[in-house]
Amino acid sequence: MKAVFLDYATVGSDELDISPLLKLLPGLKVFDNTAPDEVVERIAGVEVIFANKVRLTREILDQSDAVRFIGLTATGVDNVDLAAAKEHGVAVCNIKAYCTQSVVEHVFAVLLNLSHSISRYNQSVRAGKWQKASDFCMLEFPLRELSAMTIGIVGHGVLGRGVEKIARQFGMSVLIARRLGLDATADDDRTDLQDLLQQSDVVSLHCPLTDETRGLIGAAELRLMQPNAILINTARGGLVDSEALVDALSSGEISAAAIDVLPQEPPVDGNPLLDYVGDNLIVTPHIAWGTIEARQNAIVESALNVAAFLAGEERNRVV
Repeated sequence: MKAVFLDYATVGSDELDISPLLKLLPGLKVFDNTAPDEVVERIAGVEVIFANKVRLTREILDQSDAVRFIGLTATGVDNVDLAAAKEHGVAVCNIKAYCTQSVVEHVFAVLLNLSHSISRYNQSVRAGKWQKASDFCMLEFPLRELSAMTIGIVGHGVLGRGVEKIARQFGMSVLIARRLGLDATADDDRTDLQDLLQQSDVVSLHCPLTDETRGLIGAAELRLMQPNAILINTARGGLVDSEALVDALSSGEISAAAIDVLPQEPPVDGNPLLDYVGDNLIVTPHIAWGTIEARQNAIVESALNVAAFLAGEERNRVV
């Protein structure tokens, strides 16, 4: 079968082993990146497509009669016109739970950094303040134990449950946000979002971006949070109003934030969070998912998906 990987650079590097795909598809052509105007040409006559972020629109699929399978090397499927794929009889698969450990470790890496003021103390030492201190230690910034905190988890899928598991091992109290649109009788073991925001020392976002969740955390929600609260977003940038978060951080409405995702990626048009100069904000370039192990899992899971398809079986099918 003719096969192509359109944007391998989004998951790959020399550190990864792509042989699970090559064993199934020896003629696989691998492109690091594919521009929008190159897609139609590169998938001409191709039956199997692997992609992460390349958009496969109706217009593109209408011109690509040979395509039988699209393997997404991510959980999100918003870059593929699923209705068009279904009309053309194209199977579409995503991958799931491949980066749980990576994301969970990132959440607690930034949380421990902020709660123990690691970066701030490091900066003080490098600025020569310890050398001039009057005592053996410096306690100029807050140090807080996770076991004294309550974490509110918004989105309780695989990632949210992974964060909950580790939070409980740290001795944290855990609140799970009630799913939007469900009342207490349907979600009686969960907490309304407004109550969760008011009661949590840490709020960690793990829900998908939908019309319902876009702008989920804005100025009103940030005002509900405690002054010592920490917001962590490793889900989707559109969940948080960036301007409102800058205002909340600069005014002390909340203590700190760690943001791994922005509404536009890469943020070529800028973002208020990128201009913020306070030391109570950590911004990372969408790396929470990206350990070597997680990216290798993505390759293996993609191979298992296409192997199932070739065997006439369904695995992780969204279409």
